[in-house]
Amino acid sequence: MVVMTVQTFRELLAQRPFRPFRLVMSSGQAYEVRHPEMAWLTRTAILVGVGETEEGVPAEYRICSLLHVATIEPLGTTATEVS
Repeated sequence: MVVMTVQTFRELLAQRPFRPFRLVMSSGQAYEVRHPEMAWLTRTAILVGVGETEEGVPAEYRICSLLHVATIEPLGTTATEVS
């Protein structure tokens, strides 16, 4: 398994135009990031907003350890492991 870095996610979130992606965790759980405003980086994790409310903000968030991100999938394509 390849360890994802803060720089990997910083580059993904800064792309213009933004390209939505899915995080697949080592547990098999998956989270979609459809807008750069729906993800926040820390030194060791990416927080992903889930369940958008009527106001357009996340209803909740999930803390995803960078060590446990197994793959990043561009939405609408097949899975690829990022190296």
